[in-house]
Amino acid sequence: MISTVQVPDFQQAMASFPGGITAVTTHSTDGPIGIIATAVCSLSAEPPSILVCVHKHASVHDAILDAGCFAVNLLSTRHQALVARFSQQRGAARFEPALWAPLKTGAPTLSNAALTLDCTLLDTHDGYSHTIIVGAVAATKVGDTANAGCLLWHDRTFARSSPLAAY
Repeated sequence: MISTVQVPDFQQAMASFPGGITAVTTHSTDGPIGIIATAVCSLSAEPPSILVCVHKHASVHDAILDAGCFAVNLLSTRHQALVARFSQQRGAARFEPALWAPLKTGAPTLSNAALTLDCTLLDTHDGYSHTIIVGAVAATKVGDTANAGCLLWHDRTFARSSPLAAY
């Protein structure tokens, strides 16, 4: 059955759903390339795998398919300027070289990310306007979020994760 929910209603509902802000990156013949995304989640622990939903017209979409690898860099609250840079610049101009380096697959990873998942491309699935990209996690790097917390997108603005008090 096809949904009868109107697009603006769906978009408003999804704005209420908080998501971790990530930089999804790969390399291309023109250098590093990436986007800011919230549609990322774990898929399986055995084998360690994740999925990322990327709009088919996004600059990084075909680059991920061509490179066969990508990295997901979970941002912390200290990365708001990086999000602005990604929204204002294009292509390799989004990347300040001193902050980015490859781990295992060759995809650029953010040196001070809250968490980095370096992945090889396993599979893709059609997701209407998006492609659901499945990656095998080849390497991880956990950063320090004790003082910064993870950067979230909620109600169309930045939010910060914080631990709950014991209950």
